Amino acid sequence: MQTRVSTKGQIVLPAPIRRRLGIQAGDPLDIVIEKDRIVLSPVHETKYEPKIIEDPITGLPMLSLGPDAPVLTSEMVRALLVDFP
Repeated sequence: MQTRVSTKGQIVLPAPIRRRLGIQAGDPLDIVIEKDRIVLSPVHETKYEPKIIEDPITGLPMLSLGPDAPVLTSEMVRALLVDFP
């Protein structure tokens, strides 16, 4: 995959990469120069505490990240599972 640098020095991260790494607008990125490469890494702040709760409809156990957790669409789940072994 390729992208270009704008006249303002900005780059666009392609949507499949953002989805796979969970990067959203405004998220911080670490930038490091390694030899002749620029390496960008998402800074994941742990803001959700996962816990297993009982689903109020089915009564089955389910994983919850809390009420403020992002909602995953079917397409986002498919994109995440594309490289799953």
